[in-house]
Amino acid sequence: MPERNQSASLRRALVVLEHVREHGGLTLTQLATAVGLSKSTVLRLTAPLIETRLLERDGKSGAYRLGHGALRLGQAYLATLDLRTVAAEESHRLMSEVRETVHLVVYDPPHVVYIDKVENEATVRMASRIGSRSPVHCTAVGKAILAWQPEEAVEELVAAGLPERTRHTITDPARLRDELARVRGLGYAVDDRENESEVRCVAAPIFNHDDEAAAAISVSGLTSRITAARVRELGPLVAGAAARISRKLGASCPNW
Repeated sequence: MPERNQSASLRRALVVLEHVREHGGLTLTQLATAVGLSKSTVLRLTAPLIETRLLERDGKSGAYRLGHGALRLGQAYLATLDLRTVAAEESHRLMSEVRETVHLVVYDPPHVVYIDKVENEATVRMASRIGSRSPVHCTAVGKAILAWQPEEAVEELVAAGLPERTRHTITDPARLRDELARVRGLGYAVDDRENESEVRCVAAPIFNHDDEAAAAISVSGLTSRITAARVRELGPLVAGAAARISRKLGASCPNW
């Protein structure tokens, strides 16, 4: 088959595959009509897709749907995603927008681990280090993640104790649960001098392709720069960055 014909067939096969992805359960007649091709052409184009399990066809109804091969392909793609790489553009954009230090962390209970940091060189530099750990209960990034964990995870954290880091640290289990409910309502968390006495942070959860809160992104700065009033401005900006990163990671229905 000439190369041009092969390319045209491939493009049409991809159109068929994409249409089934968006509108699964179509019969041969319905699918042919939807993509503007004859039934014989659709049969020819879908044959190799079925052989490779990218598509499946119901034996009784004849309806097409995505096959296991599509799932394996998606999983292989997601396995290649590196959180730091995926989040880099949003982290730098957020730092440029708010002119404060941006942190990226992953969840490793009872801690969060800092895996990336984007600083505004014009401001006071944060003492945080990539690879360092901080407690979940007294950091904005930790609370942002914890708010979407199963109740058992919260109970386990509470049972292990909520050590005081500053006089503002939440050490009462009931108050922590109230705070987590507030985080779920807002879509972002705040560390109001709870981990460091002169620092405020605003963070939002990052969801992976299983729609699990496994990471978070935050904006941190001295209380003289991040005032209580400014926190309300930063919250939606941080939550927006987290949502965009989540979508790039394959999250389908983040729960914020």
